[in-house]
Amino acid sequence: MTSTDDILNKYGSKIEKQMKGFNSQKPEAVDQKSGFSKSYEAFKDSMMPEFSRYERWCKSMGNVFSIKVGEKDKIRINRAIEIAHLNVSASEVVVFSTMLLFLTLFGGIASIAGIWLLTGAFSAMFLFLVFLLAIFLFFYSSKTPERLAVRWRLKASAEMVPAILYIVIYMKHTSNFEKAVAFASEHLRAPLSLDFRKVFWDVEVGKFSTIKDSVDNYLLTWKDYSLEFVEAFHLIESSLYEPEEARRVATLEKSLQVILDGVYDKMLKYTHDAKAPLTNVYMLGIVLPTLALAILPLASTMLGGAIQWYHVLLIFNVLVPFMVIALTESVMMKRPGGYGESELLEQNPLYEKYKSNAGYWKGVLFALPLFILGIIPFLWRYTNVPLWLNTTRDYAWSDLGIGFLGGGGVFGILTDASGNLSGPFGSGALLLSLCIPAAIATVFIVGAKARTKEILETRNKYKEVEKEFVSSLFQLGNRIGDGSPAEIAFAKVSSSVRGTATEGFFRIVNDNIGQLGMSLERALFDPKRGAVVFYPSQLVATSMRILVESVKKGLKVAARSLMSISDYVKNIKKINDRLNDLLAEIISDMKSNMTFLAPLLSGIIVGLAGMITTILSALSEMFANGDMTGSQFSSILGIFDVTKMIPTYWLQIVVGIYLIQVVFILTQTLVTLKSGRDPLQMTAEVGKNLKVSMILYLVVAAGAIIGLTLVGAIALAGLT
Repeated sequence: MTSTDDILNKYGSKIEKQMKGFNSQKPEAVDQKSGFSKSYEAFKDSMMPEFSRYERWCKSMGNVFSIKVGEKDKIRINRAIEIAHLNVSASEVVVFSTMLLFLTLFGGIASIAGIWLLTGAFSAMFLFLVFLLAIFLFFYSSKTPERLAVRWRLKASAEMVPAILYIVIYMKHTSNFEKAVAFASEHLRAPLSLDFRKVFWDVEVGKFSTIKDSVDNYLLTWKDYSLEFVEAFHLIESSLYEPEEARRVATLEKSLQVILDGVYDKMLKYTHDAKAPLTNVYMLGIVLPTLALAILPLASTMLGGAIQWYHVLLIFNVLVPFMVIALTESVMMKRPGGYGESELLEQNPLYEKYKSNAGYWKGVLFALPLFILGIIPFLWRYTNVPLWLNTTRDYAWSDLGIGFLGGGGVFGILTDASGNLSGPFGSGALLLSLCIPAAIATVFIVGAKARTKEILETRNKYKEVEKEFVSSLFQLGNRIGDGSPAEIAFAKVSSSVRGTATEGFFRIVNDNIGQLGMSLERALFDPKRGAVVFYPSQLVATSMRILVESVKKGLKVAARSLMSISDYVKNIKKINDRLNDLLAEIISDMKSNMTFLAPLLSGIIVGLAGMITTILSALSEMFANGDMTGSQFSSILGIFDVTKMIPTYWLQIVVGIYLIQVVFILTQTLVTLKSGRDPLQMTAEVGKNLKVSMILYLVVAAGAIIGLTLVGAIALAGLT
């Protein structure tokens, strides 16, 4: 006669296989599903390939020579390398920074030597700026592992609360810590899922004997960054030792509340602390550099031409943007974790279109006519194009029938007694130069819109579904809690959610079960007909996966799981709304500065610089023609030699490019503050902000150039 033990041995493993959501010990699952038994390096490369370029640079340059790193710096760099999951050493990082220093110096010195051999001119100022750039790049690149570690933490921290949620929900019905962590690692997104899988990898290779030891070691990396995440995990671990079921469940729920409260408190403090540094970023990175550009034309002529346009280009388009990036990153590096956009962009069906650069090539076609217009003064000043076309290098305003603007040239290209050319200084060249930043901005505006328009529309649609899905989950949990099987519960909910965004989802599930005879799991996750395929939302997919697994434990377990998810989403929504309110003041201030004040100030400064140069050029020409006399006036004009000035043509190009750089830098900062690391939103916001900023800048600059040129012409007419 068959005994009870024989029956349990025969069917126990089969029942357990059906009930548990993740089997971290089964070789097949290890090989096909979890990836725990594969090479960790190959797994990491496939999951997070964005750091591979930096790693290749460090590896290639690190083989040239080695540097012994100080113990204090070695500890700091190795910690950042471990957090960012970089496959480099501290020595290779320092070697890369040192090689970057030498290459920058060598390139700068080679450029100076080439200019000296071709023209005979030697620029000590350019050498000094190259030296400053090399030093800055050395220190900036040496901090790259720390910045990558922060980037990793920002992306990983957005998954912290869901990670605790998955573990809590699983352990409510199955008090097995190892299986709960494995279940979370299966449903979380990179990079936190990679960290959880590495926890199992460390046990598999014998680094730790138990999952608990491996998890505790991993939590040390978050201790100084997100203490609430560590405390929540410790509460989950302590629930294993609770003798009563009610106390065990209460401890698990307490862990979820701890991380929610911790995230809220830290973000509340951060919103107050970040306002002053971001104000400093605007003042030091936008206002002061722009005001400095206003006096550069006069400063350059008073210094006898010691400051050239390429010096200004190096300062304001290379050095100052790096300074602004360093300032903004110091603010972002202090951002607490556990909050922000956690969508995995790569899972979106339109991701390939987002990756495509076809939109940028389309932008190049639109920008090409603008660029050609913008380089006309450059061609007339620096090339033989006007000679090939049998025309003059410059035209007088009178030749165009608008002689009231003065006797100067449209392009303002001046020729001295020796035949040396200078300029372009004219208002016409200054107006045409506006086409250069307009062309550059057009490429990014068109490209950003082409890449993000459709994928943003789908993401917004999924978010609308997620908003209504919370109440639908609550209804589904109630129906299952009343004793209805999940298949019947879906049919009931499908009839009660008509007219909502979630109606289609429940209708597909109900049709798959009722008409096609699918099981609940197939009705949800079938590759061709599953409802989740048509609604690729992470919340929907995870909720349904938890439902499928918990139904195997019983209807009451499934009902409690759905109720927990519904309560969690409601709490997260409340926290997000409150944090958005707290961040609203900072974000609106920076956005108004970026899209209104910065382009307005830059446009006026360009107009003033053009007026000053136009007036001085006209006065010099009138004095040279004998229209005005006087020794004192002659000495004053000798100080302000127009030919030694920085051409306003180049000055405006520098200002326009710098404004584009500012929009990129500040937009990334704002998106990171609000949503964490979200490249899709950043690309879309860059396109929008760049469009608003550049339109305002071009309108204000063109108006200021025309208006102030007319004012200068009227003043000069009265003087003559």
